[in-house]
Amino acid sequence: MKKVLLASAVSMALVGSVQADQHSGTYAFDNKGAHQFITFKISHLGYSWLYGRFNDFDGQFVYDAENPENSSVNVTIDTASVDSNHAERDKHVRSKDFLHAGEYPEASFKSTRVVVDDEGEADIVGDLTLRGVTREVTLDVEMLGHGKDPWGGYRMGFEAETELRLEDFGIPVSLGEASETVEMIISVEGIRQ
Repeated sequence: MKKVLLASAVSMALVGSVQADQHSGTYAFDNKGAHQFITFKISHLGYSWLYGRFNDFDGQFVYDAENPENSSVNVTIDTASVDSNHAERDKHVRSKDFLHAGEYPEASFKSTRVVVDDEGEADIVGDLTLRGVTREVTLDVEMLGHGKDPWGGYRMGFEAETELRLEDFGIPVSLGEASETVEMIISVEGIRQ
């Protein structure tokens, strides 16, 4: 009887390990299918919200199901792809007053550590480089789901949020106290490679 119980326990452990391995791996962002978004929200003078996004970015993440703290993510963003649904405003945001896209055409995020709490929620800490300035930022992350897709691949999706202070990245223009920070939401669907 003990041998049967031991064999059953070993079998269950192996099945759990296989299931974990099924979704561990390196995932490339699905930029061809456009199942990814980087959006932002900032107050305009304290009177309304201005929403926008970056249309062109790419990246990948590595997910370790057994040891999530060993996971990582890298993202690059084309700063000139900023889109707030207003061409003249976008031109101003690309200028040296804000993103200075001509001088700094790329922003990037590279994770340095993943912190998982007792409830299984995670923070991804990493270096964000924007406008030539690198600062440590923390992304509050939620796994949205994972599984096989209809085309024979395996996908995993995450959403992350963070808040940035404009002056921390050398942005010289101030629109007042209500507009000192920008909220960022990053939603990505990765395809396992």
